[in-house]
Amino acid sequence: MFGLWWRRQSLARQDRFATLGPLVSVLLFLAAIILAFWYLRNEEFEREQESVKRDTEIAQQQIRLRLIENQEQLVRIAREIATRTIDQDEFLGQAASFTRERPEITNLIWVGANRARRAGYAATGFHPESGFGGEESSTSVPKEGAKTGPEAAFTAARDLRQPVYSRPFTDLYGAAVFQVQVPLLDRSAFSGTLIAEYSIESLMRYFIPAEVSTRHSVTLVDSQDRVLASTVTPMPGQQNRRSATTIVHDVPLAPAGNGLVLRGQGYRTSIGLISNTLFWMVAALSVLTVWMLLGTWRHMRRRLQIQSTLVSETNFRRAMENSMLTGMRAMDMEGRITYVNPAFCAMTGFSEAELIGRVPPFPHWPPERIDENTRLLQQELQGRSPAGGIEVKVMRKDESQFDARMYVSPLIDPKGLQTGWMTSMTNITEAKRVRDQLSASHERFTTVLEGLDAAVSVLSVQQGELLFANRSYRLWFGADARGHALLAGGDPGLPVIGGLSAFGDDGDSVDSFGGLPTQELTEVGSDAREVFIEPLQKWFDVRARYLQWTDGRLAQMLIATDITGRRNAETQAAQQAEKAQVTSRLVTMGEMASSVAHELNQPLTAITNYCNGMVSRVKGDAIQKDDLIAALEKTARQAERAGQIIRRIRAFVKRSEPQRQPAQAQSIIEDAVELANIELRRRNVAVHVYVAQRLPTLMVDPILIEQVVLNLLKNAAEAIDMAQLPQSRRNIEMRVVPKHTPEEGGVIEFSVTDNGPGLKEEVIARLYEAFFSTKAEGLGIGLSLCRSIIESHRGRIRAQNLYNGDLAVGCRFSFTLPVETAKSAGLEPALP
Repeated sequence: MFGLWWRRQSLARQDRFATLGPLVSVLLFLAAIILAFWYLRNEEFEREQESVKRDTEIAQQQIRLRLIENQEQLVRIAREIATRTIDQDEFLGQAASFTRERPEITNLIWVGANRARRAGYAATGFHPESGFGGEESSTSVPKEGAKTGPEAAFTAARDLRQPVYSRPFTDLYGAAVFQVQVPLLDRSAFSGTLIAEYSIESLMRYFIPAEVSTRHSVTLVDSQDRVLASTVTPMPGQQNRRSATTIVHDVPLAPAGNGLVLRGQGYRTSIGLISNTLFWMVAALSVLTVWMLLGTWRHMRRRLQIQSTLVSETNFRRAMENSMLTGMRAMDMEGRITYVNPAFCAMTGFSEAELIGRVPPFPHWPPERIDENTRLLQQELQGRSPAGGIEVKVMRKDESQFDARMYVSPLIDPKGLQTGWMTSMTNITEAKRVRDQLSASHERFTTVLEGLDAAVSVLSVQQGELLFANRSYRLWFGADARGHALLAGGDPGLPVIGGLSAFGDDGDSVDSFGGLPTQELTEVGSDAREVFIEPLQKWFDVRARYLQWTDGRLAQMLIATDITGRRNAETQAAQQAEKAQVTSRLVTMGEMASSVAHELNQPLTAITNYCNGMVSRVKGDAIQKDDLIAALEKTARQAERAGQIIRRIRAFVKRSEPQRQPAQAQSIIEDAVELANIELRRRNVAVHVYVAQRLPTLMVDPILIEQVVLNLLKNAAEAIDMAQLPQSRRNIEMRVVPKHTPEEGGVIEFSVTDNGPGLKEEVIARLYEAFFSTKAEGLGIGLSLCRSIIESHRGRIRAQNLYNGDLAVGCRFSFTLPVETAKSAGLEPALP
């Protein structure tokens, strides 16, 4: 396989491989020697590193077991102190026995919760009863507010209620020590600590095995990497210095957890590569061999580089010629074709052999244009071709023709002499077709715009120049740009255009869109708005948009549609709706006429009875003055009641213009329920009203909202009465509560719930259609009018059945009024 691969390579590549083979071999040999030295050195280093790690962990284990054992004994003594099993004298005895068996502990101190020393024992030869004086023990006893290791440990032991090791510090004798403070807990009450002070030097001396200290150096350092104790005494000035050949392994001093680290150190015994003579000899011979091989390879590379450059240049020029989409043709001074590129052959359909060497007339000339093409060729040979090129017809081999544009330039050789002419040819059939289509499309577009009934105008933003206006615009506004400004005056967000304010006034205002990029402005649309043009007495629906004109200028286009007829129709519809509202109220009162008569009959009958009674008693001289006054007061109250009923009915049916004003939901409901009670009492239906407290003020027409509430209450009473429900279910619930929904935001919801049979699904679907009613005598305008009233207040009305399982047990009508209605009118919502 190697032989087959070798034979497939070119001679140049074989020469290159033959030169690079020895070079690679020498480099591989040098790499093998380096790897061998490196492997042996690393293996010896790893063994030494593992030995240091093992000895350090052995030393850590010994110290850890000693600390845990001491901590258990200290916890026992602390428990006896906390439970008052021993006193101070007994404590001194136990402390002496405890420290005698543990040479690493220098002091054992009992302090109270107020940090006062109760008793202490120092293993330094002092009298056990007194220990050492307060001055001597000042560094070992915690002091409130001091930033010392004993104070921090005391605070932690008091808070955590468990043994705490302090940070290392220096005692009065300059020795490095640390403490373990065991809290004294009497029924979970903190009463002080038992302090045991360790000598770091003694821990290192007594609890690091001799075989470990003979093999490696073991050092105890704090969190700032300062050496506190070591098995080897360092040279002066080298306490914290590490040798580059030092092997270090650190482990924490468990269970102290106070930042102390046990560090084991070892040293490398093998020499590095730099000090190895054999390595340098091999490296020198390898470098010499590589230098000689590189010289040979460099010489061959120069020769191959020149050859490769020539081949690349040739291939590059050929690739350029073959990849060009423009057809290239070269002719000599007599007009003979000397060169054509593949693009020219692809355009005409003739091969290179069929074109090279041909003289006029050429095979790609159409027969009917031979004379014209001959004239153009003579013009080319004389150097009189236009710089913009010549548009010609070219015939393909299949006799089909296409439009082309040809550019002619002289062909100059390296010596600066003209040897012929170079012609480039581009197919412009598609471009010409698109250009013709664009012209026709522009003509059709202009015809459509001129035939529109809407006024279309385009105005330059910077210069205020009217760039385009269709026939309708010219008919209404002439050719003046002021008509554009009048149409734009309905939107206060429009900029100043050409010195004309967006409101139609002259001014020097600054364009509010002047700093925005043209592309962003042209992507921003505008909502439709309605503008009244007073000189024409017409209403227009105006839509505006920014666009970039054909010359790059920013322009504004307006499309104004005459909507005067629609506005007049809307005005008439509003008047008809107002009449329908009044008619609906009259119809409602007509339906309630018998109930109203009954309601009025009660106070009138009472008045008649009171008057007849007083006349009879006056004639018989059997009435006192006080009885007469009481009877007259009752008669007046009944007359006032009848007057209130009449006034409320007159206010309800009075024809007036819809007028929105600040109103309280409470007062609207009270008036509507008072009117509805006349009908509800006749039908023996009770109503329960709940109105939430502190509702905001609404900006509504109270009579119209009262009409909606009355209609809903009346419909609910009729549904209950027609269903002939028992007395326990002849109830209506009226609720007014605040509500917030994602679609409507903050609203006030009015709901009327009855216990009737509910509505059918097909009835709910057509509930708000005009003249649709489920009553035989109904007109079908009540709910339709209610919906119009609520939607005119920007609210929503809905109906839904209430179910108990699959059985309908009632119906609820509800409508909402937005709270923002008061704010939009410029009124602050008031709280009742």
